[in-house]
Amino acid sequence: MKKYMKLFITVMFFLGILALTYYSSGFSSTELQKKAVIGVIVGTFDDTWRTCVRNEIYKIAEGKIKVDIWNGNNSQTVENEKIDLMIQNKISSLAINLVDSTAAGEIIEKVKKNNLPVIFFNREPLLEELKKWDKAYYVGAKAEQSGTLQGQILVNYFKTHPTANGVIRYAMLKGEPGHQDAELRTKYVIKAMEDAGFHVQKVAEDTGMWDRIKGQEKMELFLSSHGDGIDCVIANNDDMALGAIDALKNKGYFQNGKYIPVVGVDATTPALKALSEGTLLGTVLNDAVHQGRAIFNLANVFAEGKVPSNENIGYKITDGKYVWIDYKIITKENINDAK
Repeated sequence: MKKYMKLFITVMFFLGILALTYYSSGFSSTELQKKAVIGVIVGTFDDTWRTCVRNEIYKIAEGKIKVDIWNGNNSQTVENEKIDLMIQNKISSLAINLVDSTAAGEIIEKVKKNNLPVIFFNREPLLEELKKWDKAYYVGAKAEQSGTLQGQILVNYFKTHPTANGVIRYAMLKGEPGHQDAELRTKYVIKAMEDAGFHVQKVAEDTGMWDRIKGQEKMELFLSSHGDGIDCVIANNDDMALGAIDALKNKGYFQNGKYIPVVGVDATTPALKALSEGTLLGTVLNDAVHQGRAIFNLANVFAEGKVPSNENIGYKITDGKYVWIDYKIITKENINDAK
């Protein structure tokens, strides 16, 4: 009898150990889920379009996972400090909008060393840098496409509103010097117009740094130098386009038949208002909603310890590194497509 009792006690002891282990493991898993954090660094909060992206990330993350979004204050040094802090805090995945694209290589080496997945957005690293880490991705849109679509808006306009001498004189408001979006939009908008058979002439060009106030200041200078010798205004983004419109309004445009077509990129809420008012000819939707969702879905899949696929992030992954979101022409006629 004692022998059986001793065996019973031994079996119950090991069953208790197994139960405790099972309970502890389940508890730890739950705690890990609660502690999962997605870190996001945005180059600057003082940008309308990037504000839309981070708002979408916050919105879709609600009730699913904690997201910490930091302002890079337009400084790569600040961003690097934030990355170091996030690594120390053991975040689950990182999404970053670089201030300086040349910093990507060093960042990728750092996050790889710490087994931290990273998603770049809005400023594209070189492919050879992305290839250094199998958990490095890029979410964005192809800048040349946005320039081409801007050109199509102007081609459609000038087909029915030809200039007196057949030459289209344009003023260009560029984004940040060296930024691939600024360079490619500038190149491809002109290429689209020339490919359509139009003769174009640059009469003014300067950088407005993606900013509405700077765009207004540059446009005021263009007008003081060239007066009515400008047939259209091309801006690399909507904020600068709206700044140009502010300057044009101050000179009596958009009333009593005085008009210059202005085009932008992004389809921000203020730009859509200008479209409905007839002061902005057209813009190109840079889909902040879908880019924000793609960024979050990638980061969240990594935070769950899974491998990204077309199915689990809901977007097509190209070349194992890229999620591309198409641009779309937005004019007054299809304005609801951007709302």
